[in-house]
Amino acid sequence: MSGDEDSESSRISRRLKRYAQVGVGLGGIAARAGAGRLLGLEANNDKTARDLKAALGGLKGPIMKVAQMAATIPDVVPPEFAAELAELQSAAPPMGWNFVRRRMRSELGVNWEKRFEHFEHEAAAAASLGQVHRAVLPDGARVAVKLQYPDMQSAVEADLQQLSLAFSVYRRMDSAVDTREMFAEIGDRLREELDYELEAAHMRLYGAIFRDEPRVSVPEVVGALSTKRLLTMGWLDGKPLLSFKDHPLAARNRIAEAMFAAWWMPFSHFGVIHGDPHLGNYLVREKEGAEGPVVAGIHLLDYGCIRLFSPRFVSGVVELYRALEANDRDRAAEAYRVWGFKDLSNELIDTLNLWARFIYAPMLDDRVRSVADGVRPGDYGRKEAFAVHSALKAHGPVTPPREFVFMDRAAIGLGGVFLHLDAQLNFYRLFNETIKNFEIGALEARQKAALKKARILTPVA
Repeated sequence: MSGDEDSESSRISRRLKRYAQVGVGLGGIAARAGAGRLLGLEANNDKTARDLKAALGGLKGPIMKVAQMAATIPDVVPPEFAAELAELQSAAPPMGWNFVRRRMRSELGVNWEKRFEHFEHEAAAAASLGQVHRAVLPDGARVAVKLQYPDMQSAVEADLQQLSLAFSVYRRMDSAVDTREMFAEIGDRLREELDYELEAAHMRLYGAIFRDEPRVSVPEVVGALSTKRLLTMGWLDGKPLLSFKDHPLAARNRIAEAMFAAWWMPFSHFGVIHGDPHLGNYLVREKEGAEGPVVAGIHLLDYGCIRLFSPRFVSGVVELYRALEANDRDRAAEAYRVWGFKDLSNELIDTLNLWARFIYAPMLDDRVRSVADGVRPGDYGRKEAFAVHSALKAHGPVTPPREFVFMDRAAIGLGGVFLHLDAQLNFYRLFNETIKNFEIGALEARQKAALKKARILTPVA
């Protein structure tokens, strides 16, 4: 057995051993939580959250990605859980060169190295599902080569089972929100992230959407050097978004406007969103100005977590905005029904409106402002989510529809970006320009044409 094969075997063995230990730990936490509820004892969320973090903390790979994902979606977990889960590290140690070489050979054949002028042995980045290498093609084009770790499909399925057990702890403690549909959605999106052919199609889709938008750049797929587990794309140079926090307001606002366009335009015109708000998925692109570099726009990276929506769902988002604008509860109720919410009492509608008014607040206010005054980026939405959750204990329970999950996650992530930049914009005018002349039939036609061109055959939920 080679060293690499021995390493892979050891990795799987360690994972299985750790799963067994985690299962015992989570079972104990769940039993304590269930017993406490049965006896009418007050739940100690702080202690349970710390215990949960300790139980999960030794695992690496997909489960960390999912745990961090859950921490960014309001009301999937209570604030105490979110704070602990957000600290978990999703990075995995990169594969060594011998291992990379064997994996590349399995994807591109024995002569794969001849298809590159240069291929860096050291990974430029390593994450929970794979790693990225810099490379140069024979024609001089610089590319990023994203290579998936081995055995990820079985790892993801095992990790989702572990996470399901972990969050059954929460359901035993608190039944205000039924999260089962939400976790089913998370599982579906994570499984999609393993399909690099689908990610390449998503990249083509976004490339077509932003073809004539100079503020947003999308990497170009190198199809001849891509497979289901390998994705080669053009390399985009840029600077981290947070490195612009101390730049002049005009520069920060240009970045924020590009971010707004990158999220809302695909959603309102094509029914699609980029569902991963991680700050590492954006780079700022500069160009030379009369007095030095100026912000030209952003590079939008990583298309593994893309969510397609039915035109009907998008129309519900626009309709809810109009309902809040007119303070019309009946109109809001119809929008929630379009989204998929059921058993809507007046009290439940008012509770859902608490959250909706928070999300839509900057877009209902016709003035230049921050997205949320006096709020730190990491706290964006926390207070409001707690207020909604408290109200749901009295008027719920509620089962949020699947589509709600990544819509909400992306909105919170986008708001956090605006707070990091301390951007000051007229969000009302930006949003109304985006939804001007919205028609569900026109959206449906654009979406069908764009998906066909990008060769995306997945039916839209």
